Amino acid sequence: MTFIERAWRKQSWWLYLLAPLSCLFWGLSALRRRAFATGIQRVTRLSVPVIVVGNISVGGNGKTPVVLALVKHLIDQGYRPGILSRGYGAQCQDFPYLVNLDDTATWAGDEPLLMAQQSHVPVVIDPVRVRGGQLLATQCDVIICDDGLQHYALHRDLEIVVMDGRRNGNGWVLPVGHLRELPSRLKSVDYIIVNSANTVSPSEISMTLQAQPIQPVNANEQHGHDSLPVPHRFDWLVTGIGNPHRFMDTCATEKIEYTNTRIFPDHHPFNLSDMPQGSIIMTQKDAVKCADFVIAGATVTPNWFYVPIQAQFSDDFLLRLTQQLATITTRSEYGI
Repeated sequence: MTFIERAWRKQSWWLYLLAPLSCLFWGLSALRRRAFATGIQRVTRLSVPVIVVGNISVGGNGKTPVVLALVKHLIDQGYRPGILSRGYGAQCQDFPYLVNLDDTATWAGDEPLLMAQQSHVPVVIDPVRVRGGQLLATQCDVIICDDGLQHYALHRDLEIVVMDGRRNGNGWVLPVGHLRELPSRLKSVDYIIVNSANTVSPSEISMTLQAQPIQPVNANEQHGHDSLPVPHRFDWLVTGIGNPHRFMDTCATEKIEYTNTRIFPDHHPFNLSDMPQGSIIMTQKDAVKCADFVIAGATVTPNWFYVPIQAQFSDDFLLRLTQQLATITTRSEYGI
């Protein structure tokens, strides 16, 4: 956790000394959004519906499990979805880039590679969302945009915001608070999903992340030794995600015990020197990056494990979303 993140968590008084910077950030963001809303800046509508899964805050809120759950549901409903990502941290520079299953996390980015491996649908990364979306639209009949709520150049048909227990924090935008936009932005989105926290209004959708059986990181072990014994207690919890405390809470809920912790920043590019000796438990996002060691020919000890998770939603969220998407698709077909 960075210094500023610790200050946000503690609601440190000195943050308010940065209020002029927050006002400047808010002003520039509001002007930019207004420019797209009034047509000063161009908004491009693709030939297929676009669902944006994003947030109004920085840090990990649980967007990736939501994207994967939506993809699975849409496939079950007969759609051919694709995923559009910015590709944060990816080394590839030839955009738009269609992620290959045998890419490394270093090359394609940890989250895009994880989504490609888990969903088995086209995943395109491109910092210019419109350009990446145009490629995906030739292969899919609906696009799920991972993040990109503030990327207003791309028209979106549905907006889903994912929040966690931090919610709006102190209500300020960066740098006084952890928000990218003011809480009033939530009034204009279609769905608000609250991850692992109590809902406070009927319009909010509760989401829980259900842990699945622990799996080994080592690719060879995954494919050849399904009976690999899982330690009763791990020597280390190692992770580099946006909200490591949520993973710790998951481990506590699942009674996964560990002795020590080693926490890295979100999207940290792991190398062998980062990894302590002994048995390790990590997230699936971490495991995707550590699998690069296998691809590179390095030795990965067989006592590295990860916890897969699946998103579960309350009420009839998926049904309502499918009905709304069907209406959007019908309007598109008839040019309405």
